[in-house]
Amino acid sequence: MSLLGKAVVAIWNDILPEGRDNFIEWHNREHIPERVSVPGFLRGRRYIAVQGTPEYFTLYEAADAQVLVGQPYLERLNNPTPWTKRSTADFRNTTRGVCSTNYSYGCGDGGFIATFRFDAVETEQATIQPMLIDALAGAGKLNGITGAHLCIADNAASNLETAERKGRQVGVPNWIVMIEGGSAATVSDAAEGLQQQLSRVDLTGPLELGLYRLEFALAENALQQSAA
Repeated sequence: MSLLGKAVVAIWNDILPEGRDNFIEWHNREHIPERVSVPGFLRGRRYIAVQGTPEYFTLYEAADAQVLVGQPYLERLNNPTPWTKRSTADFRNTTRGVCSTNYSYGCGDGGFIATFRFDAVETEQATIQPMLIDALAGAGKLNGITGAHLCIADNAASNLETAERKGRQVGVPNWIVMIEGGSAATVSDAAEGLQQQLSRVDLTGPLELGLYRLEFALAENALQQSAA
């Protein structure tokens, strides 16, 4: 389905092997529920890599970009819980983008998602967005594809220095593309077609592509029901 709202936080990270079990419990029982309880956050999802790196991909959907720089969210970022401090100490190879949702199409949620991260030279940027929107509109019509999305990072919002971020090196991708579907093979085939189109774009760094399987999802309305 289309992404909920008009903005996202997209996070990729590895976890030290000895911290993996703790990470899963913290993410499921505290962190994603805490984030989804922030006013304006609509859903949180975590995926694990089938192909590519880093090992984990987390996607938060928000009503709009203001939610992601608003006081309620920043208050959480600047006051991490003890469990959050312990858990994020095990993060490695972290990339995090605070983004606007520039295109989103879908007929439902898929159990698999391909993510693209890349930066492009400034002279290419005006032509990349319409090209990607056309490509994603086509991908969304393929058999088995349930969603196709384009998000563009806000570098200022992505680089805000907070207590939770302090001491960690975090990359910021300028362009994020996601394709969702019901099987790994279907999503991989659609991603390969898009990758061929992106090979003609003048990028300023590597094109980072990963294929992920859904592990956990929590929507804001489900959180409200569980608290009732």
